Amino acid sequence: MTKTPSRTKTAAADGDDLSYEQALDELERLVAAMEGQQLPLDQLLHSYKRGAELLALCRGRLQAVEQQVKLLDGAELKAWEGPES
Repeated sequence: MTKTPSRTKTAAADGDDLSYEQALDELERLVAAMEGQQLPLDQLLHSYKRGAELLALCRGRLQAVEQQVKLLDGAELKAWEGPES
């Protein structure tokens, strides 16, 4: 299993300090460890609970950004047309 930097471990203990990218990275590492069957049962359960917390954090951050975009676009999300050619 890969080691996490001490900043991430500290931030991971308090999910509010995590950025979306940090939470997503930790979630991806948890999923990989769980899929690889590298964890004992107790750790697997703990990882599942932590993953649920991280997923809720990511969803909350995405919803907050979506609300901000709606405000900026006049309360209506527009379809992405991609870069102009």
